[in-house]
Amino acid sequence: MTEPTILAIESSCDETSAAVIRGGKVLSNIVNTQAVHEQYGGVVPELASRAHQQNIIPVVTQALLTANVAKSELNAVAFTRGPGLLGALLVGCSFAKSFALGLGIPLIEVNHMQAHILAHFIDDPKPQFPFLCLTVSGGHTQIVLVKDHLDMEIIGQTTDDAVGEAFDKTAKMLGLPYPGGPMLDKMAAQGDPDAFEFPVGNMPEYNYSFSGLKTSVLYFLRDKTKENPNFVQDNLTDICASVQKTLIKTLLKKLKKASKDLGIREIAIAGGVSANSGLRNTLQEYAVKHNWNVYIPAFQYCTDNAGMIAIAAHYQYLKGEFATQYVSPEPRLKF
Repeated sequence: MTEPTILAIESSCDETSAAVIRGGKVLSNIVNTQAVHEQYGGVVPELASRAHQQNIIPVVTQALLTANVAKSELNAVAFTRGPGLLGALLVGCSFAKSFALGLGIPLIEVNHMQAHILAHFIDDPKPQFPFLCLTVSGGHTQIVLVKDHLDMEIIGQTTDDAVGEAFDKTAKMLGLPYPGGPMLDKMAAQGDPDAFEFPVGNMPEYNYSFSGLKTSVLYFLRDKTKENPNFVQDNLTDICASVQKTLIKTLLKKLKKASKDLGIREIAIAGGVSANSGLRNTLQEYAVKHNWNVYIPAFQYCTDNAGMIAIAAHYQYLKGEFATQYVSPEPRLKF
């Protein structure tokens, strides 16, 4: 079999992205982040889908140009089927179906969350199977047992809110601008992580809960602001550092348990929150302490991007896993 050349499209939320991969090597990875949501303090689904419609042709064109690949050289078109926002997914799905049909080439549907994990196979070093992947984003918090490129099992997950949501909601309570999570991370780097204490959630097995922490922070800020109206302003960096430390401690407590129980020391992180500097640094400390081999993706492959869709599609192409023209988006797509 000749090395497949695949165009991949990602449109699950507020990034319109296209990538070209050949033989497992990503040749281009173009991402257009939508600025329209900043004034609303969060992603507005209808505006996201409209922006995808405006961006998708320029982004795909740029991906092909950067990769120096002609449409006639493509062997397949891949797209994110889900999970994600329905209107946003629909744009990428419809474009991919039309493009593949017009070129007479196969179509590949990709699971967005599996693609986050497979981003580790774009660059070296690559994790050895089996490995554990902590997948953390605004919508998901999961510990995944990865047995092979296309054989994964969720062994633990949040029972309520995702950790990314906890970061963003805390940032909003503190009056930080959108996007909240990265801003909180930036402030935390300047603060004392031991200044304030917040509860570490403790769910059964390898599961998580973050709603309790959000409530705890809300009441903490309410009570402290009654005593001192300028409390948040006076202690902003310390609050950020203390909340971030608690969230990271919660995440790694369960990851450590899973590693010990299963005897697996190959540990990876993926998803938007894996760009958090506090999490990346603490994971490196755990690697030394627990003799883990840790894999952290490059920043461009942490947040939503088509490069990760492309590498997932590469392995699916090799196994002959193709979709039909009847495929439709699935906002709550499971593994």
